[in-house]
Amino acid sequence: MNNTDLIIAELNAHSRSNKSEILSRFFKTGEGDIFIGVMVPEQRTVAKKYKHSTFAEIKKLLESKIHEHRLTGLLILVEQFKEGNDAVKEKIFNFYFDNIKAVNNWDLVDLTADKIVGEWLLNKDKKLLFELAKSSDLWKRRISIVSTFAFIKKGKFNTTLEISELLLNDSHDLIQKAVGWMLREVGKRDQNKEEQFLNKYYTSMPRTMLRYAIERFDPSKRAHYMQKN
Repeated sequence: MNNTDLIIAELNAHSRSNKSEILSRFFKTGEGDIFIGVMVPEQRTVAKKYKHSTFAEIKKLLESKIHEHRLTGLLILVEQFKEGNDAVKEKIFNFYFDNIKAVNNWDLVDLTADKIVGEWLLNKDKKLLFELAKSSDLWKRRISIVSTFAFIKKGKFNTTLEISELLLNDSHDLIQKAVGWMLREVGKRDQNKEEQFLNKYYTSMPRTMLRYAIERFDPSKRAHYMQKN
């Protein structure tokens, strides 16, 4: 058996039918996703065990309609990226984009985009992220903003704020939530920087985005921003 078969067998061993129904509702499936009810910690364990899988083996997982297969494949890439040299990281980054159609739900984006895309682009040209932000594809837009979490962790906020500005009027709640989340992460490290952005845009940004952005503010400050939105 190759690693793909072994991985699928282990995921099947962890599957729970009662969890699959809950996960299907939780992730708002609409792209043909099938859930077998394996939780993320268990998928991480499998990913670490098979972190030396080849791209060919991972690609088979990414081509699956089963959500947990794709997520486990992506988590293997995260493990490989963490341990790889620059040459390996570049190959993983390119492989990620060659298979970007597989990154098609919010958890798949959130558990991988900053750890692969953001980390690779940390000290490189960010043009790709701005192109993704302008995409008609929901998940590419989410990748564009969530990838900047890697920069935020390093105290670099400008790209996050610039992409947030591009996505300010996005109508999809999954983009509004992601932008608000990243603004909140900026604020956890530099609240003044976040408030400078909010003071410019809070009266026009969607309420969902604003609520996520100000979640950690004290009650009086939250009320100040919400009452005029």
